[in-house]
Amino acid sequence: MATKKKEITKDEIISAYMNEVLEAGKKPSSVFHFAKGKDFSEAEFYNFFGTLEGLEKEIFRLFFENTVNLLHKNTDYPEYDMKNKMLSFYFTFFEMLTANRSYVLQTLKSNPNPIRNLTQLSALRDAFKGYVSEILTDEYRLEQERFQKFQEKTIQESAWVQLMLTLKFWMDDASPAFEKTDIFIEKSVNASFELMKVAPMNHLLDLGKFLFKEKIYSR
Repeated sequence: MATKKKEITKDEIISAYMNEVLEAGKKPSSVFHFAKGKDFSEAEFYNFFGTLEGLEKEIFRLFFENTVNLLHKNTDYPEYDMKNKMLSFYFTFFEMLTANRSYVLQTLKSNPNPIRNLTQLSALRDAFKGYVSEILTDEYRLEQERFQKFQEKTIQESAWVQLMLTLKFWMDDASPAFEKTDIFIEKSVNASFELMKVAPMNHLLDLGKFLFKEKIYSR
């Protein structure tokens, strides 16, 4: 009696892809070449991913998803304020990247085109921006409602830029246990939250409205 073939899973395809990239030192040239000699066919690959690029995006999105899942296993996490949630995210996320450092460096350093790398990180970007919006608290929200949507997008984009700067720092970090990255995370996150203080932002808006009135209505 013929043995029924075991169905391949998405995680198994991802694991096979990461191993191939590491062993070959480059990405496969096509889905056909990737599936050749594996326990799954090209058709089975397409059950989960439309392209190799889509698979690459999913890997970085899963780094994010696994990070958030780990954070929520900590029963104290929901009680953290926004800054401590962000710090927890950073430390956990970069632990996740460190566990997969060889793959991350291979995929992000092998292509000198930064646009290509940003494309690979697009699913991570969307997920991270959603996370920033989710943890944004009233403490960091402007009082003026009509500016809140603009402020939220600004915070999301600046947080993403900060994450990318930290990623670049981590990729270049040669310190033991990447201790310099830990210092960079703490200092940069603390600095960014100081800049996000509500009071100065509201005062700047009040100053802007005052200057506008003075320039427009005092003519």
